[in-house]
Amino acid sequence: MVVTSRAPAPEGGLAAPPAPPPGRRSAWAEGVEQLRRAATTEPGKLRIIGAGLAALVVLFGLVTVWEISGRVAAADDVVGRSQPLSADAASIYRSLADADTASSSGFLAGAHEPREVRQRYEKDIANASRLLVSAAANAGASEGSRKEIALLGEQLPRYTGLIEQARANNRQGLPLGGAYLRYANEQMSTVLLPAAQRLYEAETGRLYTDYDDARSWPLGSLAAAALALGALAWAQRRNYLRTNRVFNHGLVAASTASLVALLWLAAGHTVARAELSEARADGQESLKVLNDARIASLQARANENLTLISRGAVLAEDKKSDKYDVDFTANMKALDAGLATALKLADDNSGRAPVVRAVDGVKQWKQRHTAARETDLKGDYEGAWPLVIGDKDHKDSSGASFDTVDASLEQAVAHEQKEFTRAAQDGLGALGGLVTGAAALAVVGAAAALLGIGRRLSEYR
Repeated sequence: MVVTSRAPAPEGGLAAPPAPPPGRRSAWAEGVEQLRRAATTEPGKLRIIGAGLAALVVLFGLVTVWEISGRVAAADDVVGRSQPLSADAASIYRSLADADTASSSGFLAGAHEPREVRQRYEKDIANASRLLVSAAANAGASEGSRKEIALLGEQLPRYTGLIEQARANNRQGLPLGGAYLRYANEQMSTVLLPAAQRLYEAETGRLYTDYDDARSWPLGSLAAAALALGALAWAQRRNYLRTNRVFNHGLVAASTASLVALLWLAAGHTVARAELSEARADGQESLKVLNDARIASLQARANENLTLISRGAVLAEDKKSDKYDVDFTANMKALDAGLATALKLADDNSGRAPVVRAVDGVKQWKQRHTAARETDLKGDYEGAWPLVIGDKDHKDSSGASFDTVDASLEQAVAHEQKEFTRAAQDGLGALGGLVTGAAALAVVGAAAALLGIGRRLSEYR
């Protein structure tokens, strides 16, 4: 009798599972082997090729949708958010500077402050307040911008309070009014205007960031397109070499859909990039120069008025010259430089004509200012102030020249703003429909590739 030994049962009383018979593999290994053998056959290779082609075409569509969606969003921000916010920030600065100019002009008129001057001051303050409220409600404002907005909102009522005290004292003929006005101007020039300038620079910086995002090349989409088209070309060549058939309708349709998507992408983005570049170079850059020039003219006018009001009470750093007269000279130099640059940037007669009028107005302004300044230095204050603010006997005042310059610059700004809006909207429009179109063409291309390969597979059934 043959006695066979049995392995002892493990603790717990459960026997170990029997080992597979020698030479037999697991179900997983068998499945892998079957797939490997199937992949080496022509039908198996075709299935892999079809799946790969469809995946590459879909990848091209997905990358295009992702990249172009980002550029559409950035271009839309340029048109509808960042540029308007930059323009509003510039308008806040202009309104504050103009209010300071109007307040000093009204002060020079004494108790008989012209109604239109007072209305201009009130309009400027109301406009600045409204724009500050709008900027504060902007959810996309940076932390730095919000700090500047809060500072402006806090300090503006203090400034207007000082102006009202200056007016009240001036109407009573008290010299204290001049001190209040100088202090108000100091608050404007050292607190309010620098805060408005920082706000403008922050919003303009965000605008340029949106420009760069909208104009950046969709390199991922172009690479995915090259990969998909290259794979489709290889598949069609392989099909020709094996079947001697020139065209596979499905693969040709997939190639056509991918090529159309690529051409649409290249053409749309090229046009959008060109239009956005035009909006920046011919619109935004001109707007920035014109805004700076207009601000320089407003500051020059305020300093011209304050030169008469202070009567030498505030000296420049050299302790000899009148501070406001020195500042006026510096403002006029900045204005001259800004107008020269604006003339170079103007690309049509409609944009150039108002700048030319502003240049002529500045020349006239300088001549009239010189005459008023010489009269004041002779001690004839009563003869000098009509040459600055004008009256019924002195209509050819430096104030009238300033009004010409300001109106011309306002017209030039309006023209460049219109040019910017047109070009930026054209750039955004060039990307219109590309996201949806790329997605649809990717689906069509993938389906066509699968159908084309399916046609070849049917020949093996």
